[in-house]
Amino acid sequence: MPQKDPCQKQACEIQQCLQANNYMESKCQAVIQELRKCCARYPKGSSLVCSGFEKEEEENLTLKSGSK
Repeated sequence: MPQKDPCQKQACEIQQCLQANNYMESKCQAVIQELRKCCARYPKGSSLVCSGFEKEEEENLTLKSGSK
C-alpha cells in the first residue's frame, strides 16, 4: 500500500478554496501558503503534491543566478 502524501490535506484544501472562489487564486493565498509551509517541512521528493512548488523554486533560482 503506497504511503500517504504528507501534504495531501493542504492540496485538497487549495482545490476546495479555488472551486468555492471561482478559481481566483488571490482569494486562496492563505491556503496556498499553508501548503508551502508543509512542503518546506519535508525533504525534496517526499511529497508528490509539492513537486510543482519544488520545480517553481528551481526555475526561480535559475532565473536569479542567470541575471547576474
